[in-house]
Amino acid sequence: MNYNVAIVVGTRPEAIKLLPVLLEMKKSKVLSPILISTGQHKEMLDQIFNLFDVTPDITLDVMTSGQTLASLTSILVKKLDETIVVGNFDCLIVQGDTTTAFCAGLVAYYHQIKVAHVEAGLRTHDIYSPFPEEVNRKLISTFCNLNFAPTQKAVEALEAENVKNIHCVGNTVIDSLLMCLNIVNEKKEQYIQYDELTAGNEGVVLITGHRRESFGEDFINICTAIQKLATKYQHFCFVYPVHLNPKVQGVVKEMLSDISNVKLIEPIPYDELVYLMSRSTIILTDSGGIQEEAPSLDIPVIVMRNRTEREEGIEAGCSVLSGTSTSGIVEAFVKIMEDTTLYETMSRVANPYGDGKTSERIVEILESM
Repeated sequence: MNYNVAIVVGTRPEAIKLLPVLLEMKKSKVLSPILISTGQHKEMLDQIFNLFDVTPDITLDVMTSGQTLASLTSILVKKLDETIVVGNFDCLIVQGDTTTAFCAGLVAYYHQIKVAHVEAGLRTHDIYSPFPEEVNRKLISTFCNLNFAPTQKAVEALEAENVKNIHCVGNTVIDSLLMCLNIVNEKKEQYIQYDELTAGNEGVVLITGHRRESFGEDFINICTAIQKLATKYQHFCFVYPVHLNPKVQGVVKEMLSDISNVKLIEPIPYDELVYLMSRSTIILTDSGGIQEEAPSLDIPVIVMRNRTEREEGIEAGCSVLSGTSTSGIVEAFVKIMEDTTLYETMSRVANPYGDGKTSERIVEILESM
């Protein structure tokens, strides 16, 4: 008898980190995966589904204009409940710390369906940083039956909270990255626009910034730092795919649109982002996924946050935590770029987050159930 497993995704990062599990699960003789897309990031999700040639079995349309976290939570719980109650699922898999992950896990718990949490155990121990992700992932751990921790530090965080059934498996984002690199390497000619965008520059600085807890003064500080760095390093091309959130768009375009070596572009599909990362000299980011992916591409990372739940990269030496002050970001950048030995050392650090075989480990554990 097959074991029916629902895999729930709502945002692009969730899809990136769970589709390798889905594809591996499809090879199993005992597991029957059902992919549920809540559509929390509908357009960005479609890009990932197309890239990995996957079609959701069930699609929910939860997004509305001007939606708040409370209204999103309400509609997610309602629609997921309607879906799960008729699904005959033995287990439900969620990833990370999104509102989709929390609501799906909560509804599964209400129906006494086993919940498996991929990327369990990340903690900053500050409930407002990142917001609301820190609370989401902590709450998921309270009702989870299987905890797939990416690192030993995540295992220790869960053990400190008396969480049981923990498996240290690595991070599935590395599985996805390596799969995507194979796709990118087979069709490099499709990414020529990024070579043309950065042509004539000695280096490429990739920037991503969109964290909700940075909105306001911190985000202005980040953009001021980019202004200063672009002025100092005019031989570098600073490429910034700007998040669609109006609170990001407004500040970024007002402060950075008139700087000739800062290229503001629309959000780009995952494969194009991977190509751009692979062409970068250094990355400035507040993203969680990029902190995990960049070491596999030998790219140093400056984390523009005051706290990170991914301390392994800081400890290993492939990334630095600059904070969100203008001076902190500028000083970190100058230190790395002006010290050739430091730059090369950061570039050679082995990725502490995974080896590309995490999905295999997860499926083996699920099969053993």
